[in-house]
Amino acid sequence: MHDAISRGYRAVEVLHHGFLTGLILTTVSRRSDADAAELVFRTFRRQHLEKFLPGLAKLGLSVLPHAVACAQYHYLSNHLGGVRVEYMYESDRKAWVRYVPPRWIYEGAAICGVPGEVSRAMLRGWHAHNGVSLGNPRLGFVCTKQTTDGQPGLEGYYLEYDRDLAPDERLRFAPGEDGPDFDPGRAPRVEGADWPAERFRKIVRNYAMDYVRTTLPVLAETFGEAEARHLGGVTGRLIGMQYYFETAELLGIKDNGPEAFAEYLVRMGQAQDDRMSRRRTRLSSIHGTRSGGGRSPSITATCCSRYAAVSIGAIRASSGACARSRVLPDRPVRPPTGPCARARATRTGRRASPETVRESLRGSSRIRDARWCR
Repeated sequence: MHDAISRGYRAVEVLHHGFLTGLILTTVSRRSDADAAELVFRTFRRQHLEKFLPGLAKLGLSVLPHAVACAQYHYLSNHLGGVRVEYMYESDRKAWVRYVPPRWIYEGAAICGVPGEVSRAMLRGWHAHNGVSLGNPRLGFVCTKQTTDGQPGLEGYYLEYDRDLAPDERLRFAPGEDGPDFDPGRAPRVEGADWPAERFRKIVRNYAMDYVRTTLPVLAETFGEAEARHLGGVTGRLIGMQYYFETAELLGIKDNGPEAFAEYLVRMGQAQDDRMSRRRTRLSSIHGTRSGGGRSPSITATCCSRYAAVSIGAIRASSGACARSRVLPDRPVRPPTGPCARARATRTGRRASPETVRESLRGSSRIRDARWCR
């Protein structure tokens, strides 16, 4: 039972991780390096504003010198999320962090398609803003290496200067400097060091899901709803197709056809904490445990259509009658609204025929409150 839960968490992580990386590459290839960098900057700035200060307090780092606290925060939070990262203390005013290959956010060969401008945007969005959030105008980040430039990891250090920094001085690049070696015995630890594997897997799942939750509304706010639907839709269909068989195996789906695909949707939803069930080929309504987080209806609809596109890609990759049928739309998926849509959302017992699956993927009639709409 516990193994099945962990494998379900892993399936959700794989799908969301792939979507995040894919969305960056889609923006690079279909718009520009600069637009992808802007998307990454805004995503990481929003993540920073939402998570940095609460995370410092939760990890018990608020009482440490600011440079040390920042470096330890990046080490601990990313380490718990499954990211390979190292921390090196040099002094109370200088502490290093190194994200070593393979880089989590640019999985596999994807790193070959990520411009250095995008990597720098991540640092501008988060690392350069830590001093601002802490109310310390002397704190900055110095980047000494970038993986996307062919160097062995993303490396740098937090430094508290002797003077206040101008906004363009909060992030500096010094490629000639080398950080100290990592000593695991001196690295910080959290109380969760002895947590069971299932709990760690859930944390890693949430790590990937939170980035997608943040990126989707940022995508619409940056490029407009129509372009966001296009970029997210293309990415979703490709990722759904590319990762269907891997995630289906993790979820224990071995058969083909409409009933098996309905079970795939149910297990995937349950693994991300959505309440879902089915009877044979009949899907019941879906009710997520988390809402859209206070997003506007238009932004929530945009997010919903992105996840619907992932399922469209998955059904196209699956074999059997579902995959051979050409009933799923290529156009962006817009969740219906109004009392009729809300009434449909409460129904149960729909047959999971290709036509029904297509309708279920159109949005709020099936996934109105699901975490996929975040």
